[in-house]
Amino acid sequence: MGQRINLTYRRIPNRILERDDEIVADLGNVIVAKSRFAGMLAPLKVNGIEVIRNGYNMLYFAFVGKNYDVLKVYDEEGNFKGLYIDVLAYTRREGNTLDMLDLFLDIFVFPNGEAFLIDEDELEMALNYGLIDKKTFDFAYRVAREILEKLKRKKFPPEIVWEYDWGD
Repeated sequence: MGQRINLTYRRIPNRILERDDEIVADLGNVIVAKSRFAGMLAPLKVNGIEVIRNGYNMLYFAFVGKNYDVLKVYDEEGNFKGLYIDVLAYTRREGNTLDMLDLFLDIFVFPNGEAFLIDEDELEMALNYGLIDKKTFDFAYRVAREILEKLKRKKFPPEIVWEYDWGD
């Protein structure tokens, strides 16, 4: 059994997902780990295409001190489905524990490079219900826009994402 990382993934107002995942690479400020999608109420469709469902595998890249993580998504047969990027308030690490706070907005990037901003409705609802303030709302959009702009210029994701695959 290899080294493990405990992930605490928080979502406002009070959803907490805790997992214990296998570390593929521990580079200090970057953790590469394996996990599997489970507990989804429905598969995720982007632009009418099913891209994630329970049982799919992920290789995730947690960047300590950054406002995003990157998940490489693979189906049950190991076929690469695309990149799923969470917009985060923070990514912190203490020992073998990662702590992330999700800011609702996500980006899905198909293997051909086509990118889609998703879950804008969830961010809007969080603002409307007073779960987040306007400053947090604006911050989430700023981070997402920066990532989308870097994707267009081929400056995202960080190179390390292409250095590992599910089979590693």
